[in-house]
Amino acid sequence: MAEGGLIEGGAAEAAKGLEVTLRQDAPIPLNAHLSCAPGEVLALVGPSGSGKSTILRAIAGLTPISHGHISSNGCVWYDTQKQIDVATRHRRVGFVFQSYALFPHLSALDNVMEALGERAGDARKIRALELLALVRLKGLEERRPFELSGGQQQRVAVARALARDPDVLLLDEPFSAVDRATRQRLHLELSQLRSQLRMPVVLVTHDLEEAVQLSDRMSILHRGQILQDGPPFEILTHPANRQVARLIDLKNIFQARVIGHDSGHEITRLEWGGTSLEARYSGDFMAGDLVDWVIPSGSVILHRRRGPSRGVRENPVHGVIETMVRLGETVSVSILLDDQDAYPLFMSMSAHAAARNAIALGERIGVSLRADDIHIMPSQTVHHDDDL
Repeated sequence: MAEGGLIEGGAAEAAKGLEVTLRQDAPIPLNAHLSCAPGEVLALVGPSGSGKSTILRAIAGLTPISHGHISSNGCVWYDTQKQIDVATRHRRVGFVFQSYALFPHLSALDNVMEALGERAGDARKIRALELLALVRLKGLEERRPFELSGGQQQRVAVARALARDPDVLLLDEPFSAVDRATRQRLHLELSQLRSQLRMPVVLVTHDLEEAVQLSDRMSILHRGQILQDGPPFEILTHPANRQVARLIDLKNIFQARVIGHDSGHEITRLEWGGTSLEARYSGDFMAGDLVDWVIPSGSVILHRRRGPSRGVRENPVHGVIETMVRLGETVSVSILLDDQDAYPLFMSMSAHAAARNAIALGERIGVSLRADDIHIMPSQTVHHDDDL
């Protein structure tokens, strides 16, 4: 395939930012299309082997793909049909690798200056100093990587990626090598830095919380296919199907049958085992349809021991506490419900609320399922190896 020069597109195409379509059967199966607008952060989320890093490497020109098209700001970088393959060095891409890939014998300043090779010496140094100041490393310019913390090395890697004045910034698990406290600080710094970035940013991560914090859009990737794409909150509350719900770690996924609808009150009624539930209206399904439904663990509300449920709309159910796990100030509880012999119901609450209500293993409790937070999906069978 010929390397060729950058091929200009029309004004309409330039406005799209990054556009990527990739297809191949092996070695990593791919059948994915994604786009990312200037100034937008797109997170690719999925299990190991789903093709996330392969997509990033294909955008950068580091991994050839059997069939595909990649363009940025109207420039075609890759098109198998037209036999276009722009060399990596000619693609304006900034890439932050998981391992940072810094030159160990060079200072932070020299690492950034290496990416500014086309500028004159004085201009290179001035720009490198500006970029290091931008990522909060002023005063540490002469330190080599082994003299820097993991978070500081990551900042050098970001400064070096930005030194190329990229059209696209690619981040491949950039925070995985640092501890949680450092990761949280870097998340905040990247959020602040992105207000100054005007290019598409594609972030690969297996950390759903990280994706939700940092991205404008998430693409849920599995076995090379994008199962759902959209704003993080939309995906978390309205997964497309059971498979997506499992991949984003929603635990309360059940099967029920539609009884009917009350469009006036925006209610869909479900028969779930021996329990009748009211859910948020979902007119896409007919009475008698078998459906999957999901509810976040935070939308399962504990009944006060001496206080009754506030009404049928709250979907009161009862059962026995099977497990309790405390994670910091949050307690995760699983409940074996009456009339439900399939899977437990999970609930999360503050440690303070658990203590105040004397929650304990083996205790019998009542909870309500918030109808507005019950999301109905098409019925789907998913294998148990589809988790993140």
